[in-house]
Order: sequence, then C-alpha cells, then structure tokens
Amino acid sequence: MNNSFESEVQDDTSRAKNAKDALERVCSGKGLDSPSLYYSPEFVDHVNDMRFQGLEGARRSVELYTKVLSDLDVVVEEQLTDGDRVTSRFVVSGNSFGKRVRFNGITISRFKDGLIVEDWSVTDTLGMLRQLGA
Repeated sequence: MNNSFESEVQDDTSRAKNAKDALERVCSGKGLDSPSLYYSPEFVDHVNDMRFQGLEGARRSVELYTKVLSDLDVVVEEQLTDGDRVTSRFVVSGNSFGKRVRFNGITISRFKDGLIVEDWSVTDTLGMLRQLGA
C-alpha cells in the first residue's frame, strides 16, 4: 500500500469516529461540555428546517431534544464516508410524557481541518409524535 492511500483510509476512519462520537456524546446531551472536541467554532447545524450556528448553536440544537426527551440516547448504526463528508444513520431514544420513544435520523457531516464545520440532519419527529399518541 502506498502512504497516500493509507493516509486517506486513516482520515476516513478518524472523520467517521469523530462524527459518531459527536452524535453519541454531544447530541445525546451527555457531552455538552465538550463540543469543541468535535465541532469547529464556525459550525453550522441544519436540523430539519432549523439552522443553528457556532458551538452555542450546537448546544441549543441539542436542548430541543433534551427538553422533550429525558434519558436521551443516540446510537450510530451505520456510516458512509465520501471525501470530506460522513453520513451517519442513527437511532434516538428516550422517555417523553411517561412513554418510551425510539426514532431514526440521518446526519451528513462536512469536515474541515479534522472538525465538523457543517451538519445536515433529518430526524423522524413524526414517528416520535405517533409514538406519543399525537
């Protein structure tokens, strides 16, 4: 193997790990004290039809879920890498209004200098509302 190919594979692996850790730690609310380990200060977060900016925006985005779901958990189930982007398919679960809910999401993360600079996320909030009886 040549060094260029090995470096590319290593970069893909580290970007995928960063994206996974960001979703499972920060987006679950468990690592809100450390978003700068994963996200650039210039981070832009597109969640469903909302947009948040910067590290504070990442915190506000997560708060939307932590306000509705106690015991929030995010588990990444599959990832694909392509250049500077990582696509992660994940499952969100938690308790809301005395009911346990579970729904899916997908995030495409764009990286620059080893950090996430932009996320595009879609979650099945309609599925969550159905489980809550809405």
